[in-house]
Amino acid sequence: MTDDAHDVSSAEPGGADEMSDARAIEREIHERHEAEQHAEHEAEQHHVPHPEIPIDRQLEAILMIADEPQSLVALGAAVGAPVPAVRQAIERLVADFDGVDGTIRRGFELREVGGGWRFYVRQDLDPVVEQFVEAERPSRLSQAALETLAVVAYKQPITRSQIASIRAVNVDGVVRTLVARGLIEESFTDAETGAINYVTSDLLLQQLGINSLDELPLISPLLDDGADGFGQNEGIPDGRV
Repeated sequence: MTDDAHDVSSAEPGGADEMSDARAIEREIHERHEAEQHAEHEAEQHHVPHPEIPIDRQLEAILMIADEPQSLVALGAAVGAPVPAVRQAIERLVADFDGVDGTIRRGFELREVGGGWRFYVRQDLDPVVEQFVEAERPSRLSQAALETLAVVAYKQPITRSQIASIRAVNVDGVVRTLVARGLIEESFTDAETGAINYVTSDLLLQQLGINSLDELPLISPLLDDGADGFGQNEGIPDGRV
């Protein structure tokens, strides 16, 4: 009778075996929760692409190859850092390049333009750069450069992406060449997109032997319908900019 009673009590809800199982399940759930939290923390730590490299150096490298001003948000996404940290790093770089606190003042500066940051040659060194460009300037333009120059001449002001859309090819290198040769120049930066708009320079007018863009030849007769590849320009008669 005693044995039967013992067997019945151990099978009843709330018995010692069930209490032990409940504690084991609770412990397993707790350990799993801690493991998930640890995994999330590890993921956050590894969100930074190169945590061993100082953020200042990462930003400096990115800005060195940027063709257009980069916003703090874009820079933060590139290096995996919050915007406040990026802003502080940019301020340190500006001070470093400007020669603050005993550092050497560089021949370039980190300047904010159109809501973004980009490297520029210091204004007092423009003559030096101009002399170098003149000395290195090749005598002839490539076919790609001539086509890009024509697009800018007839569609200015125009951004690099718009030129690429018309020509259906990447034009970054060609645009840099035309800027370096002084045939086109930066006009303004779009306040919303940060894209740089390009226009032709006075040097181009001199090279073409004309006084203004109004003297450019009509482009309409050269196109099948006077618009293919150039779109419709309201207020621009006869396909001339």
